This record gives sequence, structure tokens and C-alpha cells, in this order.
Amino acid sequence: MGGNTQQTRAKLDRLAWLLDSAIRLPGGFRIGLDGIIGLVPGVGDLAGAAFSGYILLQAARMKLPFTLLARMGFNILLEVLIGSIPLLGDLFDFAFKANKRNVRLIRKHFESI
Repeated sequence: MGGNTQQTRAKLDRLAWLLDSAIRLPGGFRIGLDGIIGLVPGVGDLAGAAFSGYILLQAARMKLPFTLLARMGFNILLEVLIGSIPLLGDLFDFAFKANKRNVRLIRKHFESI
């Protein structure tokens, strides 16, 4: 695995943390910018999907298997579809954390090869 791939993975780890877990709430629960952006009706979920799509694009550039890319895409689609439901979707966004899930899938892939 080249150094460039390791740098990209480190950047994706940081991005996923920022989007899904950067803010600590009382009680230890963590949320990120993706959930907060998603509170903006209409465009919020689409903006979050764009950031998530960037992680998926980088995974494709690292030549991850199609099945893994499809699973990552499903995570994003699920978060966008359920996230678009008022209130319930916002709570789902805060809990599901598609970006962290997808970066974890990338990490597991590289650990297995």
C-alpha cells in the first residue's frame, strides 16, 4: 500500500470524524457537522450526501471492490432517505453515522489484504 493511499485514508478518517463525531454532547454522545447540516430543510441532507459522496469517490479511486463500494453507497442512500424525514430523520442522522461506517469499511478492507 502506497504512502498516498495512507495519506488519503488518514484524511478520510478525519473527515468522517468531523462529519459524524466532532461535537461531544452531555452524557458522552457525539454528533458531527453532518447531522447539524442535515437540520437545514431540503439542502442540508443533500450537502451531507455530497460530503459522503466524496468519501465514496476516494474509495473508488483506491480501487476498492465494487461490492464494498455498493455497500458504502447503500449506507449513504439510507442516511439520505431516512434523514429526509422531518425530526425522525434528523435523529437517525445523528445516530447512524454513515461516514464513520464507510471509513471503517475502507480500513477493514486494507487490513484484510
